[in-house]
Amino acid sequence: MLPNIPLKRLNGSSENLQDYAGKTLLIVNVASNCGFTSQYRDLQNLYTANQAKGLEILGFPCNQFGAQEPGSAEQIQNFCSTNYGVTFPMFEKIDVNGDSTHPLYIYLKDQAPGILGTTGIKWNFTKFVVSKDGQSITRLASADGASKMAEAISKLL
Repeated sequence: MLPNIPLKRLNGSSENLQDYAGKTLLIVNVASNCGFTSQYRDLQNLYTANQAKGLEILGFPCNQFGAQEPGSAEQIQNFCSTNYGVTFPMFEKIDVNGDSTHPLYIYLKDQAPGILGTTGIKWNFTKFVVSKDGQSITRLASADGASKMAEAISKLL
């Protein structure tokens, strides 16, 4: 079962992680000026192909890595829709490491630690694949592209 974690969309509307119960989730910390930014295209393609099968992709802009997401909510939304046609849910800019880590990322990092048990997020476009029942969470690295993402979610749809 997914925990009760409040979320806020780029447009300011409030949601909760529990709103996505029963869906396979791909949760990603994103940035507009990163070497991996082109993965927005892969994410959108996966979303288009699999949303009807129960996939939701949740994008969380983060400016903690090389200040690669400096924009406002409106700038981020415009960048994503104009350059990549993003239609999956995008949320407010958050911290994924440190004292101000968003509760979602505290949960994800605890459930799916990285290599050698480290919990820190190493860079933008780290991905977490969450099963429909919330019982299985897999972490994928920033460099893991479309084929790795598709492989991880196809097992859970």
